[in-house]
Amino acid sequence: MTGRLIHTGQVVVDLVLRIDQLPPRGGDVIATHFQQTAGGGFNVMAAARRAGAEVVYAGSHGHGPYGDVIRDALAREGIRVAHPVDEPDSGVAIALVDSDGERTFVTSPDAVGRFRVVDAGPDDVVYVTGYSLTDRHNADALSEWLPAVQGTVLLDPGPLVGDIAAETWDGVLPYVDILSSNASESKALSGVDVAVRVLREGAEGCRVVWRDGTSVHVPGIPVTAVDTNGAGDAHCGVFAAELLRGNDLVTAARRANAAAAIAVTRFGPATAPSRAEVDALVTR
Repeated sequence: MTGRLIHTGQVVVDLVLRIDQLPPRGGDVIATHFQQTAGGGFNVMAAARRAGAEVVYAGSHGHGPYGDVIRDALAREGIRVAHPVDEPDSGVAIALVDSDGERTFVTSPDAVGRFRVVDAGPDDVVYVTGYSLTDRHNADALSEWLPAVQGTVLLDPGPLVGDIAAETWDGVLPYVDILSSNASESKALSGVDVAVRVLREGAEGCRVVWRDGTSVHVPGIPVTAVDTNGAGDAHCGVFAAELLRGNDLVTAARRANAAAAIAVTRFGPATAPSRAEVDALVTR
């Protein structure tokens, strides 16, 4: 493995509350569990690290208690931080996880952080998230930087895909090699021309689609889900790590499916498994 995963997004602190169901408007519910942990872009990077990839974080992290949580988590996973502290404090995302394992987010406006340029080589995988593109600074910085990137650009548009301006997509999408998205995100970007799409289909697995229309369905692995928070992140992180290892797209997707399946059986956002755990599941 000669390349690195360069993550251009943002790490936030996830405030996770488990609830039986979402409250009605103006109502209240009592959470059964609370967890404070590094989240956002951290989930993808942790998944890639646990799969054996070298990872570089090119986003920002702030002064203050939330920044401390983030720095500690990055250090524990062995993720290299490209830039020094430069923000008042890092942002947060409140994640409400209901009894079916589905999650609903509320994200603070400062959670988009700041991307700054790093060197990317031809063997690197550059990860771009749609969250970054909701912020003018990040959108402009990525639009200027991506044309010079020699590596593979992997974009996960995220749930805010509909909030991103058309001109922003126009400045980024021509430089994307692989688009990884769930069903609703795929629908919003159905007309986009990229070399490869990875359509994540939850428990059904995913579909790899090439530009010429050729596609392969990669089945999911049946599990009992308790928390879907971070499943897509686990999928993207392991998928990127397997590409860095030299595996083909279908093999990478199969192992990413296994990682996501394991992740949803665990409570919390950064629940991606180790490479050995994925090995055990795909060879079962």
